[in-house]
Amino acid sequence: MTSAADPSPADPSPADPPRVDPFRVEISDGVATVTFDHPPVNVMTTRMFLGLADVASELAADEAVRAVVLRSANPEWFIAHFDVAAILRFPVPEPGSPPALELNDFHRMCETFRTMPKPTIAVIEGRVGGGGSELSLSCDMRFATAAAVFNQPEVALGIIPGGSGTVRLPRLVGRGRALEVILGCDDIDAATAERWGWVNRVLEPDAIGPFVDRLARRIASFPANAVAAAKASVLQADGDLTADLLAEGDAFAATLGDDETRRAMARFLELGGQTPDGERRLGELAGELADEPDGRSADGPIGGA
Repeated sequence: MTSAADPSPADPSPADPPRVDPFRVEISDGVATVTFDHPPVNVMTTRMFLGLADVASELAADEAVRAVVLRSANPEWFIAHFDVAAILRFPVPEPGSPPALELNDFHRMCETFRTMPKPTIAVIEGRVGGGGSELSLSCDMRFATAAAVFNQPEVALGIIPGGSGTVRLPRLVGRGRALEVILGCDDIDAATAERWGWVNRVLEPDAIGPFVDRLARRIASFPANAVAAAKASVLQADGDLTADLLAEGDAFAATLGDDETRRAMARFLELGGQTPDGERRLGELAGELADEPDGRSADGPIGGA
């Protein structure tokens, strides 16, 4: 869940623990491993996102890096989603603002992972949602365990997947399934994700690490120019995503000032969003956002009084 505006690094999120690095990068045998470690649920805060954007650019340009793997130190969460408390502080565009002419920073970060001349691989062992899902969608390959759960909860919060989700997901799973995910805001299990083509394979927990490490090192051992050329050729099938991403960013930004959107995001946090208990039931929680605090449905009882 991301903004068309550029989040300011001078505006730290309340979800940022003091003096805690939200991820670390290790390079071995030509493979860079980015490990998310941002307790309790790997919420992607503004600081984490800005750091990942810098790292993506550095890894893309580093000729010693031949493959990139994204994984989590906490197998229960890859990345929960973008920080909703931070989204509530994003600037609201003025009515009649002209369409964006350049990709926002989150889109640029995702595009860097998608287009860098080396493979990018996401290892998803637990829950992933929102902006974390969009980051994984931008990787070349995704491998999961049976415990993985996927969710794009944005519409329930009054926004849309604004970090490439509406652009990338239909290209992976098809229009109908993408709309089921995006409009339904419900949990998608790993077996379904594999059947739909959302992930390459579902592997056993003790097998996923060795499998991905072997694959990444195998690719890293091949001639870099051939790997880059092959990836670039395959990417041609996606076409130029720029216009679609710009339109997505504008659509996301247009939702930010809506009163119903702001109530839904505040309600999400009140009901336990961004806490371990709340995030473990994200699909169920998303379905409760339309309920009034006293438990009554905001739409009233079906069939009337």
